[in-house]
Amino acid sequence: MSAYREGDTVVVLIPARMTRAEEEHWVAEMLRRLQRSETRRRSPARASDAALLARCRELSQRHFRGRAVPRSVRWVPPMRTRWASCTPADRTIRVSERLRNVPAWVLDYVLVHELAHLLVPGHGPDFWALVHDYPRTERAIGYLEGLSAAAGWGIGGDVENGPDDADPAEDAPGVAACADGTAED
Repeated sequence: MSAYREGDTVVVLIPARMTRAEEEHWVAEMLRRLQRSETRRRSPARASDAALLARCRELSQRHFRGRAVPRSVRWVPPMRTRWASCTPADRTIRVSERLRNVPAWVLDYVLVHELAHLLVPGHGPDFWALVHDYPRTERAIGYLEGLSAAAGWGIGGDVENGPDDADPAEDAPGVAACADGTAED
């Protein structure tokens, strides 16, 4: 069973063998689940850059004892090869507009990943030790890989999976390490 929106129409898929009473029950249940899912996706962090910055502050307190403090966090037009980027030198984080509709826990992972770059610029073991404090790290990486593959975006083909991943720019000054394992000057 599933439910999804197709334009202004809600489509609910249920098995044909159901009785009329079961059908009514499950259609109502699937509509409730869809609405709950859509409500979760419209988290306050998606509303504005200021809300995104506030969410980063909450995540920094929760996962980094408030040590990762960005100067600015902002939504940017879709990036070609990454979900987000961070420039530790000026403490800025940029988040792709493509993430506005992902589940809140996926957006939180990307923000935690970028906040960790404020403390550890590269993708070495120290970085991953920080990121893995977020309990849904592996699940979010898988979600992002699947999203990119399904959409044909080519983002995150090399999404780092842990401390064994090498980052050739890890020690380069002024490098922005990114949530998809790439780096930019």
